Amino acid sequence: MENTGALKGLRVVEMGQLLAGPFAGQLLGDMGADIIKVEPPGKGDPLRVWGQGEKKVSWEVVARNKRAVSANMRVPEGQKLVRELIRHADIVIENFRPGTMEKWGLDPRQLLEEQPGLIISRMSGYGQTGPYSSRAGFGGIGEAMGGWRYIVGEPDRAPSRMGVSIGDTLTATYGVMGILAALHVRDTTGKGQIIDAALYESVLQITESLVSEYDSSGFIRERTGSILPGIAPSNVYYCSDGEYMIGANADPLWKRLSAAMGKPELGDDPRYATHIARGQNQTELDEMINAWTKSYTIEEMDALMSEYGIPAGRVYRAPEMLADPHFQAREAIVEVETETHGKLKMQNAFPKLSATPSCIRRPAPSRVGQHNAEIYGELLGLDAEALAKMEADGIV
Repeated sequence: MENTGALKGLRVVEMGQLLAGPFAGQLLGDMGADIIKVEPPGKGDPLRVWGQGEKKVSWEVVARNKRAVSANMRVPEGQKLVRELIRHADIVIENFRPGTMEKWGLDPRQLLEEQPGLIISRMSGYGQTGPYSSRAGFGGIGEAMGGWRYIVGEPDRAPSRMGVSIGDTLTATYGVMGILAALHVRDTTGKGQIIDAALYESVLQITESLVSEYDSSGFIRERTGSILPGIAPSNVYYCSDGEYMIGANADPLWKRLSAAMGKPELGDDPRYATHIARGQNQTELDEMINAWTKSYTIEEMDALMSEYGIPAGRVYRAPEMLADPHFQAREAIVEVETETHGKLKMQNAFPKLSATPSCIRRPAPSRVGQHNAEIYGELLGLDAEALAKMEADGIV
């Protein structure tokens, strides 16, 4: 497929593994950048065998739009190879523990001195500075430290996790945001820079006023299950054939929901008429709505909420997403011909740009070092004989 992405012409060396670094590479690759994925020889990135279900297909999503090379970063020859690759790059992504790049002779500060226009996005558990910086940190640890885990789940149970690795993908997203900002600076000054994106701080960014509430009034948010206290009605309710989400937590919306329920008088009832009143009577309000929704199917409720202009919708799983006409009309999910699993449905490139649309141009590379000859030959001028020797020596 033709590359029409906004970042066409930019080259990225992706050195991370597992999720934060690779997801950042996915985002940039979807937007048109040429992503060179560096993996250790042999098994490569552990994501190649990660995922749920009988077939492990996480790699097919996160490694799309990438070319794969191998390099043994634990030996000087491999380090030299990657350093040469970086000389041909605009951007470097890495999510190793702080100090690892330096240990490999790839200190980002030195790289920037040698290549002033280079942009380096560093993603780690705790950041590149501070007393915890040298600690190992996975996404779940960042979610816990950043305040997410404590407030997720039912109040009488241990903190829950989201069903995806949100800490890692948030960090990758902020890492990419930093890259895009740095590209603008480079366009105006010619100078690159280093971006420091920590897992826990990425999570902290999306906790709204959690810290400020404690600072101003000593209030600590607790786990509240499916509701946000004081915001009502906004919950998942039960129809006769499944779960259904309704968000009518504004005065005009509540009046419309009351009318839809056949009880317009509730719209002006002092117990529910205002935002504060509904929050104070949240439990009884949810029980009343739930008793009403049980007599409807999801399809009937969908039609009714649409008629009255109330934000509402089904609680989707993958089967519902694939069957939904809105997903289909917007091509939110596309089918990709993969090298390992044949045709595979996955989320499309996003967000949608009108003039320079992102797209999935190539499937994930099925083999570690799949593009060694192509990239090392194209950029570094290495011939087949030199590469064969490097492979025999365990360098690639």
